[in-house]
Amino acid sequence: MASSDEPTSAPPVSASRRLGLLPTLIFSSRWLQLPLYLGLIVAQAVYAFLFLKELWHLVVHAFDFSEQQIMLVVLGLIDVVMISNLLMMVIIGGYETFVSRLKLEGHPDQPEWLDHVNASVLKIKLAMAIIGISSIHLLRTFIEAGNLGVPGKSNYTETGVILQTVIHVVFILSAIGIAYVDRISNPPSHHGADHH
Repeated sequence: MASSDEPTSAPPVSASRRLGLLPTLIFSSRWLQLPLYLGLIVAQAVYAFLFLKELWHLVVHAFDFSEQQIMLVVLGLIDVVMISNLLMMVIIGGYETFVSRLKLEGHPDQPEWLDHVNASVLKIKLAMAIIGISSIHLLRTFIEAGNLGVPGKSNYTETGVILQTVIHVVFILSAIGIAYVDRISNPPSHHGADHH
């Protein structure tokens, strides 16, 4: 049984007192990113307004548009949604990774991917989102490509279509490169290796 004369352990020193002035200042500078994330929330609101505007445009002209025109407007709506998803990943994932914890544990609406988010996971998710957005743009370009060379009917040139395709391929290769570098930097742990 421990004697009552034993010295009690000292109370834990707060993190701000353990750190020196300069490290505290540098660490606190992460809050300078807060206005950036708030600005992205404003951009999200602008995209929501743009979506509703385009949706109203589609509904009003539903009987006037051709099937191709409706398809192009719908692809535009999907494009807005995917950019909005990209914004949410940057806002939530970036804030959680670089600024402060959101403390969403146990919340029924907590995003599944937020459980294991870090800088590497965020980079890969952003790369995949950019590829998705680029795919929508490329699909819209291919739909309109039938009007190439027709004055006033196409906003694209043959060179523009080729360049857009090349850029899309570069996005895909970049995402593969990011995922590969992340994999060799953080190899998957083999849980079964320690058990015999």
